[in-house]
Amino acid sequence: MAPAALGLALAAAVLHASGNVLIGGSRDTESTMAVVLTLSVVVFAPFAALTWRVDADAWPWIAASAALEAGYFVLLTLAYRDSEISLVYPIARGSAPVLVLVAGVVLGHGTSAGQAAGVLAVGAGVVLVRGIGGEPDARGVALALATALFIAGYTVVDKEGIRHAAPLPYLELVLVPSALIAVPLVLRRRGRAALQAAVTFQSAAVSITLFVTYLLILVALRLAPAAAVSAVRETSVVFAAGLAAWLLHERVTRWRFAGAALVASGIALLALT
Repeated sequence: MAPAALGLALAAAVLHASGNVLIGGSRDTESTMAVVLTLSVVVFAPFAALTWRVDADAWPWIAASAALEAGYFVLLTLAYRDSEISLVYPIARGSAPVLVLVAGVVLGHGTSAGQAAGVLAVGAGVVLVRGIGGEPDARGVALALATALFIAGYTVVDKEGIRHAAPLPYLELVLVPSALIAVPLVLRRRGRAALQAAVTFQSAAVSITLFVTYLLILVALRLAPAAAVSAVRETSVVFAAGLAAWLLHERVTRWRFAGAALVASGIALLALT
């Protein structure tokens, strides 16, 4: 893997983890998520317009992905509101590639010994992240796994959909419905004051961060194979655990941190074998 691609993918991992930690650590995750989504759509718009290419065949995939993304944002918001980021993020991001692999096997695609080992590594990592001994956060784990299901769903859909559209317009069209739903919903549930309070420098920074993350991955994909980029990108689960401990003062035990690292290793095996 070229050093430039490695650096870009690692930077994307850090930025994605940072953005999620900031959203999860906000006082009102529902309002913050709605604002971040809306600002992301606004930031993406001119770039999407400049690179516009959306074929007719893309629209069914865009509709399906938009529905899955909406479910993903709802579940992620609930998970971050009620549970620790160092629990939710590694389980959600780590379980999704496993579910994608399982879907492929069900559809008749083969698998390798390395991928099987990756699944076992992710499973063991999830158990460690969940916690050994004590009272487990069953709701947090359930929400994280449900979130992973939606991540896997839109990943499978997007793999086909992106063949029929340029990346930025495709993502813009997928995100717009979520933003249009999120804002009225938060206004109804939380009120105008809560939504206005979430319009902060931090929310704007998160929106830009997530946008830059996507651009870094696109550039990295031009320099290195997708599997290698994906494997490095998912080191974000380790960064998220570390940032949650540092910035949010979550009690990230050595077992949870080791679990996040094991999840990242399992994802690498899935991507590279």
